Amino acid sequence: MPATRRLLARLRNLRAHGAAPLSALVELVAAELVSEVCSVYVQRPGDILELAATVGLNPNAVGNTRLRVGEGIVGLCAATGAVMNLPDAQNHPAFAYRPETGEEPFTSMLAVPVRRSGRTLGVLTVQNRTPRNFTELEVDDLETVAMLLAELLPGSGALDGSPEGLAATVPRLFKGVTLMGGIAAGPIVLLATARPVARFLSDDPEAEQARLDQAVDRMQRGLDDLFSDVPATGRPADITASREVLEAYRLVAADAGWLRRVAEVIRAGMTAEAAVQRIASELHDKMRRISDSYLRERLADMEDLANRLLAALTGHVPMEHVPEGAILVARRLGPAELLDWHARGIAGVAIEEASPSGHAAILARALGIPAIGSLRGMLDSAEAGDDAVVDADDGQFILRPETEVRHAYARARETRDAKNAELATWRGRPAATADGVGLKLMLNVGLALELPQLERTGADGIGLFRTEIAMLARSSVADVAEQADIYARVLDEAGDRPVLFRTLDLGADKLLPGTVTEEENPAMGWRSLRVGLDRPALLRRQLRALLLAAGGRDLSVMFPMVATASEFRTAKSLLLAEAKRIRPACGRMRIGTMLEVPALMWQLPELLRDVDFISVGSNDLLQFMFAADRGTPSLYDRYDFLSQPVLDLLEQLSVAAWSASVPVSLCGEAASRPLEALVLAALGITTLSMPASAVLPIKAMFAQVELKSFQPVLAAIRRGGGMGLRDPIATWARERGLIT
Repeated sequence: MPATRRLLARLRNLRAHGAAPLSALVELVAAELVSEVCSVYVQRPGDILELAATVGLNPNAVGNTRLRVGEGIVGLCAATGAVMNLPDAQNHPAFAYRPETGEEPFTSMLAVPVRRSGRTLGVLTVQNRTPRNFTELEVDDLETVAMLLAELLPGSGALDGSPEGLAATVPRLFKGVTLMGGIAAGPIVLLATARPVARFLSDDPEAEQARLDQAVDRMQRGLDDLFSDVPATGRPADITASREVLEAYRLVAADAGWLRRVAEVIRAGMTAEAAVQRIASELHDKMRRISDSYLRERLADMEDLANRLLAALTGHVPMEHVPEGAILVARRLGPAELLDWHARGIAGVAIEEASPSGHAAILARALGIPAIGSLRGMLDSAEAGDDAVVDADDGQFILRPETEVRHAYARARETRDAKNAELATWRGRPAATADGVGLKLMLNVGLALELPQLERTGADGIGLFRTEIAMLARSSVADVAEQADIYARVLDEAGDRPVLFRTLDLGADKLLPGTVTEEENPAMGWRSLRVGLDRPALLRRQLRALLLAAGGRDLSVMFPMVATASEFRTAKSLLLAEAKRIRPACGRMRIGTMLEVPALMWQLPELLRDVDFISVGSNDLLQFMFAADRGTPSLYDRYDFLSQPVLDLLEQLSVAAWSASVPVSLCGEAASRPLEALVLAALGITTLSMPASAVLPIKAMFAQVELKSFQPVLAAIRRGGGMGLRDPIATWARERGLIT
């Protein structure tokens, strides 16, 4: 009998006689894995890990040996959720000596976290005298035992990862990141985690596999019903304008890889439910250690799918009604779950682990649901029914707000609605300053479902269409025909308004599954145009699709991450070569570059002879200028766009481009902020591309500005020197009511 099945069979026999004590379990594991020590540490209140059972260590240490979460190898395992497989544990930097345990003779250690619903309940360890790495099969076996142990530990006083003694009535404020702006207030509903598995072990793998196959079929049919029902339930039409995110989710649901792993665990002797939970936990632990933010976001999709499959196996039906104005609170949220809850009438969403690039965030923007993410520790304090406020405009989640705070947000919501109604009157007006300087305010978009924002905002066009977003959403690069269809829809929707297509900007924080690199600094590694030039077939396919989509219309294409003028010329030659083969030929073709790499500033004369336009990518430009990774939170606000070096560079670019009659625009976060937009216009960069939510506020702000009056003020502030230009600029703008 294979080792895993033999271990499961012995565990089945042990549990057949009632609740198995921890002491019996550690004895069984030690014997089965031929380990001299097996121990269980349980998490107690106050982030304490207490030795609850052991075989091989001093029995008097049980109940007396304690470590803080993060202390020692056991504490590090609990804090990180990572398996620790150490051939020489006592020489590990994290080792914490506890003399009462008598563990001095034991050299090697394998520590596995015991987790349930994403929270650590304790740690399971085995130790041996001989220095060695434990085998992959031994790690797999111990993780299986840890999963079973997760169902036993709550009865042993495990804390379930919550902090000690938080009063249920104390207001709490959590800072996060905005996924979709807006304000919502109401009672909390908690996204239910997977129901505990009632039966772990099975004697009939074939019957369990049949149950799994039937459940997968039910889950797939349920997804088909959910997605096809979107227009019938009256959701905003823009959610149906594109199916990229939902189709990507459907593809993952049907993927044979993870279902094949579930089948392997079933054959080892576990029930279908236990196997699904085991593989979901395994994927969770692997994905949460991936540094790439996009791939980590797929964790929510996988957990959503696992929960749906478990529901199909158990017949569990989720709640059909939520209180009016309810706020959905979740650790992670998949796109199908968001559609489910939107249909039940939630008013806002707070997600502990989410970023603006995630599928749930994309759908929240399409559905118009106020949403906030990256709320560390929120779920440790929230209880179902608690009142809460989602202030997604300021990135705040307020738990159990005081009465005065609730009233203040009710007034703020009324004011916001009135302000939005006032801003809507600017939709049809041209963008211009009070003294008649014309501007072009464009949109940054990446999915077809965002295209209706052109009409809603009255934007002058699309200044940045991120062609890679649809590919990331579907987890693969589409073929030429599929890409051409996407780009043609964009041009159709834009009509006479210009569209600037950026070629695939893959790499760094945007990787397709299966393309994770080993680079230490991927932001400055093999990414964007570098990938296209090294894989010209990939770039040619996209260029061919863009030309086919144009179908005789004008076409504007720009290349990202250009570091040398020769790179741009090579990319341009590929586009021109493809253009000779495509009929009908596009109308006027404009070929430009993103300016993100500062090295281009020392090649301006050469570059300006070759380009039809330049678009400044402010996000990457700042991180490269200041050698500050924009994904590092501690550096997020350290370097300012409104500083001398940045403004000097932009002014130099603006003057040189104007002399060469080359248009310059700027896309990136800076364009969407009032002060930055004002300064850019004063420097001569009057074409700005931004998220849809910023277009009308920026347009209204410019209408109050006399740019010719501000330009000498800006020049005087810059002559004052130093890096701190923001405060005096803000003072000037505040005195004129341009910002609050």
